[in-house]
This record gives sequence, C-alpha cells and structure tokens, in this order.
Amino acid sequence: MKEESVELMEKMVGWQLNLGPLKEPLGFIKLLEWFAAIFSFATCGGYSGKTDIIVNCVENKTAAASFMYPFRLNVQTFEGIPEHFCNQTWKELHLTGDYSSPAQFYVAIGVFAFLYCMAALAFYLGLMHLYRDSPKFPLCDFFITVAFALMWLVSSSAWAKGLTDIKISTSPHNIVQNHCPLNYKCLPGQESPMGSLNISVAFGFLNLILWAGNAWFVYKETSLHSPPQQPNPEQDPGNVSP
Repeated sequence: MKEESVELMEKMVGWQLNLGPLKEPLGFIKLLEWFAAIFSFATCGGYSGKTDIIVNCVENKTAAASFMYPFRLNVQTFEGIPEHFCNQTWKELHLTGDYSSPAQFYVAIGVFAFLYCMAALAFYLGLMHLYRDSPKFPLCDFFITVAFALMWLVSSSAWAKGLTDIKISTSPHNIVQNHCPLNYKCLPGQESPMGSLNISVAFGFLNLILWAGNAWFVYKETSLHSPPQQPNPEQDPGNVSP
C-alpha cells in the first residue's frame, strides 16, 4: 500500500502540460462545458431590469420598480409617486413573488460546474497518464459528470419555470389589471427586455446536452466499458499439447 502511495505521489508531482487531450472528445467537450457554464451563471446572475406603470390623475406620474438577481420581487417597491398624489394617500405598491430559490440554485450549479471543469481540464492536460493508469479517476469523473447532467436538468427546468413566473409578475399589463391601487387609474408602461434571461435558460439546456454527451466519453475511459482481458491461449498450461 505504501509503495502504491509513493508511486501515485511521484506521478502527481510529474505534472507536464500536454494539449493533446483537447483534441479528443473528452477534453474538447469539457472545454465547451467550461464556456457554457460561464454564460449560464453570468447571464442570469448579472441581470437587472425594471418595470413601469403610469398612474393617471390630473397629471400622469410614472411608477417604476427595479428588480434583479436573485429576483426577490416581493421586496421591490414602485418608486416615483409622491405620498400624497391627486388629493389621496398613495399606498406603497410591491411586485409579487419570490423566485430566488430557482435562480440561486441555477447559478450555483453553473458556478460549481465551472470550477469542476477547470479542475478536470488541469488534470487532463497535466496528468492524463495518471488518469488512464488508475481506474479510480475515470470512475469518479464519470459519476460526477452524470450527477452534473442531472443537476442541469433539474436546475434548468426549475429556472425556466421561475423565469416564466417572473415575466408574468413584472408584466405592466398584469400589474395594472391586478394590483393598481384603488381610486387610481393605471396604464401599462415600459418593461425591460429579458433576452439575457432567455439566453440563460437556453444555455442551461445546452449544458444538459453537453454533460450528458460527455458522460459517454468519460464512460469509455472507465473499467465499466473496457472488456475483460481474454487469456492468451499460448500461455495457458491447459492448452499445451502432449
């Protein structure tokens, strides 16, 4: 056992840069996963927008509510209306809904996938000989890859549903119809585009495809895929003819 540990440490110390694995599906897809993970959490976690409604009285006033990641909409209030407006007391108006759970879960999976891809690429490019000599590393890589594929499926689906609800909650038409304060007439205003959030969902499902596909190439590196070695008949004492 000690000799195996010493040999493993010697191989670990012998880290040498080799770009060859990037030419193979195993390394090339991992590089694509790294880029896709960056776009996934960046397009979601870096978003900020606002929605407007127009409050009509003797004069028109625009009430605007800003919202951003992690999309706790219920704490975002509409600003821009004086406390006493049109001879009435303006009551504080909030957006509705808390969608921080699917958003944070999605971003967390993206960040962890990004970090794992960096570690795996460093291992591939410097210690590929160790990766293929020891059956433990491909097996660990395979199970982690499958786990990430499942997590991308769950998180992307949850975030897609959360984004749909966010669009409904921040729609000026929905706010005017359901949440306009009594004694006031409200009209829909402008709403920030959510193209980057749509892109984040698309990248989530792209990550699912990449990780599921990569699982096959990692599986081929494991002992689960390698066929058992057949004994050499020439070396089998039972086949020696008298």
